Amino acid sequence: MSQPNQSHRQEPLESRVLRFIKKHHLVSAQHCLLVAVSGGPDSVCLLHILVKLKEELGISLQVAHLNHQLRGADSEVDARYVADLAHRLGIPVTVDQREVKAYQSRQHCSLEEAAREVRYTFLAEVAKTIGANRVAVGHTVDDHIETILMHLIRGTGIRGLRGLQPSVSWQFSGSSLTIIRPLLEVSREETTSYCRDHRFVPRIDASNLSLSPLRNRIRHQLLPLLKSYNPRVAEALLRTARLAGDDLAFLDGESTRLWGEIAQREGDTVILDKKGFLELPPALKRHLLRDAVEKLVGNLKDIETRHIEEIMDALTKPAGKRISLPGDLIFSVEYDQYRLGSDPVALSPFPVLEEELALKVPGETRLPGWRIEASVIDRQQMTESDDDFTACFDLDKTGDRLLVRGRQPGDKFQPLGMNQPKKVGEFMIDAKIPQSWRQQIPLVCSPSRILWVVGWRIDERVKVADATKQILCLKFKRG
Repeated sequence: MSQPNQSHRQEPLESRVLRFIKKHHLVSAQHCLLVAVSGGPDSVCLLHILVKLKEELGISLQVAHLNHQLRGADSEVDARYVADLAHRLGIPVTVDQREVKAYQSRQHCSLEEAAREVRYTFLAEVAKTIGANRVAVGHTVDDHIETILMHLIRGTGIRGLRGLQPSVSWQFSGSSLTIIRPLLEVSREETTSYCRDHRFVPRIDASNLSLSPLRNRIRHQLLPLLKSYNPRVAEALLRTARLAGDDLAFLDGESTRLWGEIAQREGDTVILDKKGFLELPPALKRHLLRDAVEKLVGNLKDIETRHIEEIMDALTKPAGKRISLPGDLIFSVEYDQYRLGSDPVALSPFPVLEEELALKVPGETRLPGWRIEASVIDRQQMTESDDDFTACFDLDKTGDRLLVRGRQPGDKFQPLGMNQPKKVGEFMIDAKIPQSWRQQIPLVCSPSRILWVVGWRIDERVKVADATKQILCLKFKRG
């Protein structure tokens, strides 16, 4: 996409928009196109141009307008204006109203975010009702530039640097919507001139002058300041967006090629092959992680760069490491794979324990889903480990008659660092272990006590001390 230049401006706006629509395959013949019209210059210009082009494009049109109930009487006037405009142009129209502030209060989000989500949900409902497969909105190249800056300020990856795209799939609360932006190479100044030339008197939203929303501060303060440093800053930003788009297209292709090899989806969980994933360049790792989230929840609305970086930092952590993400997603590190999903059972690093089993000390013991190595070492052989599935004990205190079992009613142990016994169930609650995992967590026991809640804590009374002569080392490995 490019900033409109003088030669462009000499060409009729309708011709430029038609060429843009065809270049990006924004509409299909014989389909109904829903047009979102706020009543402002951009959407009024969009509607009038689409009315002129509908025969050539082979489409039918319908207008949708939502009263957000945020501007009192002005909102009511906007709704009447859009309805009258649609009737004058001979286009059917749907006008409705929603309580955006009530939605904002329920969702605990910004007013701008609440308005957008309520509006797009409304548009998705109208599109479904009339059988439209796409919704046209009046975003201009100015909106595109402001979006790039907004993403830069908030911190973004390549995806954010692209800014707005000619078409995008929007999913929210079970609704799906394809949004197209036919005016994305048209400036805001041009839409205003178009309305004036065609004697339309669009509505002016006074809230666009408020400096409270970040976008408005970018529009009225930041962009003028940047232009004082570089009068062609808009072109520079658009050039950056094009380059980011090229890079992203390459990463999309590589991600698609690698998906079946590195990643697979099982129900509501994405499983990544640990060895193969770690061998990828960082850019591809980040891209696959974003793809995995998008496949699970349908969008990346709440996933920020910092969330992806938290996962990147966790990739080499020991098995058992877990990262909580927005949307109730959990990223978990296991021995040979990573798991991303919202189902606690599927994300549990613990196989189901169906029976108790005696451990070979020393030696290797296998039970469904686990391989347990028991070795007897001296103090010189003992090393520090941050692996939650490796633990050392005083062998004289544990004895060698050990078994592994699941939790039973009344189980107690004395967690390391505590001077009193505690019920295992209470310990698991305090440790914030998901309830659906608790029965699957192995307990290593001697005839007299529980020695280890595997993955969390050993018993204080069997820890390695200064007087310890023989050390029992237990390692739990998936397999």
